[in-house]
Amino acid sequence: MFERISDKFSEALQKLRGKGRISESDLAASLREVRLALLEADVNHRVVKDFLKKVEERALGQEVAASLTPGQQVVKIVYDELAALMGGQSQGLELTGLPPAIMLVGLQGSGKTTTAGKLAFYLKKQGRRPYLVPADVNRPAAITQLTRLAAEVDVPVFPSTTAMEPVDIAQRALGTAQDLGCDVALIDTAGRLTIDEELMAELGRIKAATAAKEIILVADAMTGQEAVNIAGAFNERLNLSGVILSKMEGDARGGAAMSIKAVVDRPLKFVGVGEKLEALEVFHPDRVASTILGMGDLAGLFEKAQEVADEKEARALAHKIQKGEFTLDDFQKQIKQIKSMGSIESLMGMIPGLGKLKKIKEARPDEGELKKIEAIISSMTREERHNHLLLDASRRRRIAAGSGTTVADVNQLLKNFTETRKMMQRFTKGGLSGLKNLIR
Repeated sequence: MFERISDKFSEALQKLRGKGRISESDLAASLREVRLALLEADVNHRVVKDFLKKVEERALGQEVAASLTPGQQVVKIVYDELAALMGGQSQGLELTGLPPAIMLVGLQGSGKTTTAGKLAFYLKKQGRRPYLVPADVNRPAAITQLTRLAAEVDVPVFPSTTAMEPVDIAQRALGTAQDLGCDVALIDTAGRLTIDEELMAELGRIKAATAAKEIILVADAMTGQEAVNIAGAFNERLNLSGVILSKMEGDARGGAAMSIKAVVDRPLKFVGVGEKLEALEVFHPDRVASTILGMGDLAGLFEKAQEVADEKEARALAHKIQKGEFTLDDFQKQIKQIKSMGSIESLMGMIPGLGKLKKIKEARPDEGELKKIEAIISSMTREERHNHLLLDASRRRRIAAGSGTTVADVNQLLKNFTETRKMMQRFTKGGLSGLKNLIR
């Protein structure tokens, strides 16, 4: 989601990396390119000005002059200031109360209702028991949509109707949530096409009635700086606790994400990165800064890996690889796990420097190719998946016909599988502990 600005930053700072001495003119030239990169990303112009001033003051100071690697020290300063600009560290939810109420507010079309479902999914994964509350009685479809999302997440939902008052819904829902043993209530409030007094007054009454500590604005990242302006207006009236930016997967520039904390002084807590319920991610300013500077996000990659495979499974797999017992069955399982972690492109971006390499970019695997591989392996018998040496010419023709592919496709898969086995066996020679140390 930050690929374009990441490329620009890399170009701007490349000239400084490895330099034994950095002059003021060197720094000024690089910072001019950084300024253009930030403005092209639609970062607030005052934020850009303040950011560059801080970087310049530190870069011309003693910490760079005394460094043995001044170029790398400047990059470190840019990283520090980028992370600080976006809030430094991720900000969690304040879940106090019996049960605590989380109000989701925002304009119509910002993605509030979908985000409520995503947040319920996220909280359930964290071991919480969320309760969904449809409080948008102006839009009957919102109640229907949230009820459907509750069923998908498998959490209870308050039986709201359009004849009820939003404040009454919120108050009654908290009592019902407590009776059901739920420990957090997610209130999906009404929106408007524009900010108006009636909307703000209604939201203020819900806040007072529920004593909500978390009032989170859901804003559309695609609107850029308008999302920041909307956050400012809502914060002025409701004293927001944070922001969620929806549709970040479509925002190639990322200016809103980089500006909100500096302009509104409220943290960006989550970002929506797709349409699926699991497509809601905690916003980590330090990791985003690292990604923008081409340093990757190994911590994020490791977290994604932990979500799809526990340590016991990882140890068993490493043992099989070391003994040369890795099968096509295991290969297929790994493909499914990788797909569940997200797009191949996003995973590659988490590995330091990998997403920047031209050859790697050109060789990015097509998601459709992974489906073809799965189809070919699924067309094999159990014995064939466990022992690929059984696959003679006759069996390969049968598998190609059964999977809707060609014999050449089957041959290529088996060649790739054999090479992958050898590579993985070499890679895991140090054992699982060696792999963990590498990640850390």
